[in-house]
Amino acid sequence: MTPPTGRDERFTQAAADRDDASGDPRDSAVDRDDRAAAPPAGTTTPGRPTARGGDRRGVAGLCLSAGGLGCFLLTALLGPSVMEPALPGAASRPPYSLTGHPSPYLVIALTVAGVVLSGGGLALCFLAARGGWTFRPRLLLVAGAIAAGAFALMPPVGSADHLNYAAYGRMAVTGNDPYATTARSLPADPVTRAVQDWRDTPTVYGPIATAQQTFASLIGGTSVRLTVFVMSLTNVMAFLAAGLLLYRSARGDPGRELRAALLWTANPLLLFELVGGAHNDVLAIAFAVAGLAVFAMPDPLRPRPQEGRTLSRCVAAGVLIGAGAAIKINVAIAGGGPFLVLVSEWWRARPAEPGQRSGRWPAAARVAALCVSAAAVAGLAYLIAGPHSFDQLSRASKSVSLATPWHLLAGATGGLIVTVSRSTVQIGSVVLTLVLAVLLLRALPRPQVHVLTDPIGDETFRVAAALALAWLFAAPYALPWYDGLGWATIALLAWSRFDWILLARTCVLALAYLPARDPRLAGLPHDLDWLITVVRAQVTPWVLTLTLIALIVAAARWSPRARAPGCSPRAPAGSPP
Repeated sequence: MTPPTGRDERFTQAAADRDDASGDPRDSAVDRDDRAAAPPAGTTTPGRPTARGGDRRGVAGLCLSAGGLGCFLLTALLGPSVMEPALPGAASRPPYSLTGHPSPYLVIALTVAGVVLSGGGLALCFLAARGGWTFRPRLLLVAGAIAAGAFALMPPVGSADHLNYAAYGRMAVTGNDPYATTARSLPADPVTRAVQDWRDTPTVYGPIATAQQTFASLIGGTSVRLTVFVMSLTNVMAFLAAGLLLYRSARGDPGRELRAALLWTANPLLLFELVGGAHNDVLAIAFAVAGLAVFAMPDPLRPRPQEGRTLSRCVAAGVLIGAGAAIKINVAIAGGGPFLVLVSEWWRARPAEPGQRSGRWPAAARVAALCVSAAAVAGLAYLIAGPHSFDQLSRASKSVSLATPWHLLAGATGGLIVTVSRSTVQIGSVVLTLVLAVLLLRALPRPQVHVLTDPIGDETFRVAAALALAWLFAAPYALPWYDGLGWATIALLAWSRFDWILLARTCVLALAYLPARDPRLAGLPHDLDWLITVVRAQVTPWVLTLTLIALIVAAARWSPRARAPGCSPRAPAGSPP
């Protein structure tokens, strides 16, 4: 949830006051490896390790990932705890869990073990795949679908945001405006009364997210459990739909299908953060992926790229991406992929010789079709939602969370190094996003394609990934499930050092938010306060600063003439100018 004021800032201020009162404060070889082209899936290259070593690493990676996923599932199954808020209602109704009331130390240890095992397992799989290891991607899809279904049948874990979702849906059903009403103002309602965090905060989500919450509330009625269960089911369907779209967008190439399955559907970190946490980010990402897929996938009835995208494709992509932005506004940045590709087509459509027919007008019409359709869907949704639907967005844009590099410069109690104004942070974030986008547009690798494909479609995902990663690493507010947008957009690119950097960032954020709840309401023991006051507030900003520096160095040192691992030797026709 993107709050108007940081969830961890209130607690840190209280902890600081308490501490003050008590006096007891609670190289070059890599470059050569990256520039060497990885072999096609299932083949070996002289001078590189044989598949046997890669097979061992790959199998070990899958085993570690399965172990991490098991830790996450067990945390959810154990029932209400510091990591899992209790759901009011009869335990005989879904979602189901045990009622053992596990120790905070146990569930946090399980979650830490899950993050470490999952991160290590994915790292081994990345390493094996770069060396030519293959695995049946459909098995990974099935395994991910089973795990997602298991999470849906158990109460959400990791945060209490789903209680807010249920309350916002209940407000809409009972005739209240969720953009102007708070849970505290409806103390007699059994659903809004269950809210723990953000009791004084109206919804910050888009109108389509509110529509999903309203749908769940219509089915769940006064039952918090049933309302949350319905939302979990819709989130699982969105997660699996996005995974299927990414898999189909790989166009029958085994290496790309494996990568798409590993990075999304069978990614235990995403299964835990997005599906296990029941966050509506997955709905927004699914719409964005659908828009990119509709725009990127080749049309067998229309030769391309020389004829460009049809207007209907551009309109459909714009509608889907606009719908995603009407769930969470930040996913609109994924629309920059199709937009920059179309602008590039428009720029290159100028006549080469005087008197030659210009193709700029058709290209300009495609750009307009994409932009107008996206703006119309998002704008109409917010217009229907009412005048208060934008109120919280402006407040949320000024938030600075503890677990970002920007906490070095700003925060509720000031920056760790120096304190600057929130407006300075906002300007700095925009500038950093632009700089990172330029570097990543130059550096992100293009996929190795073993079948006839569409270079414009490939470039669409690459540009969208550059913009999404730039936003994620530059944003002043970050939560671990936000990284889902980055994983979805890089899933169809080639293996590269940027995968490792994103993996490190996601793992660090996951460890920083244990739990992503108000610690006092969650029942976190005081002797674990250091998880927030030290790990989240002091260690994580520095570690994420290092990942940001690593991203900048990796992108800046990349030679545009050097071939990335698994990169096709051709230059896509859709590259932005």
